[in-house]
Amino acid sequence: MKTGNPVLNEKVFLDAARTGPAQEPMTLSGTVSKSFTLLTLLMMSASWIWYLGSTGGSPGAMMAWAAGGSIAGFIVALVTIFKKEWSAFTSPLYAILEGFCLGAISLVTQAQYPGIVMQAVGLTFATLFAMLLAYTTGLIKPTENFKLGVVAATGGIALYYVAAMILGCFSVHVPLIYDSGPWGIAFSAFVIVIAALNLVLDFDFIESGVRDQAPKFMEWYGAFGLMVTLVWLYLEILRMLAKSRSR
Repeated sequence: MKTGNPVLNEKVFLDAARTGPAQEPMTLSGTVSKSFTLLTLLMMSASWIWYLGSTGGSPGAMMAWAAGGSIAGFIVALVTIFKKEWSAFTSPLYAILEGFCLGAISLVTQAQYPGIVMQAVGLTFATLFAMLLAYTTGLIKPTENFKLGVVAATGGIALYYVAAMILGCFSVHVPLIYDSGPWGIAFSAFVIVIAALNLVLDFDFIESGVRDQAPKFMEWYGAFGLMVTLVWLYLEILRMLAKSRSR
């Protein structure tokens, strides 16, 4: 099995089941509970940054929080991936750091386009529940071909974004990512669809962990993987809405 989310794949759960200490296995309800915990921490830290910014924080300070939270969150994510048994501690830290980043980005974007953040949050949760419903009802079945397609598309998007970052350092403009024209908006819509489909794969691989009786700490790791996809989805929705508003 494959997943577009590099954090979650079947090998991760199988390895954990083989090498983890004998203990109570992970459960679906436990993973859901921990996912809500991480989401709550993210929203609390984002709200705190929002409060700081709305009571006198400058745009420059907000972007510093965004950059700092993003970089630190990336480092913690790497630690979590390589030290899964630490995920009970690193996953909450990741959620808090990403909250700093999202709170700052959201506040700056809200100042430019009033009302955009609530729209992005609403669309993110609507997408999450729609994908969960589609998965649980069997409307979308994560077959091998489906997974291969999503993995390929996710990898292509990741490579395109990395290339854009590298070329941007040399003042080379890469089209589509920041363009507000029809093709730029269409590109953002495509990325959002791929991010949403990754949610379906995440649900499937969390279920695989439960079925394979991975150790209890993998509940935190599964929640962490789902959080990674949700953060990506929210940022892409926010980007697309900003493009639409700027036209």
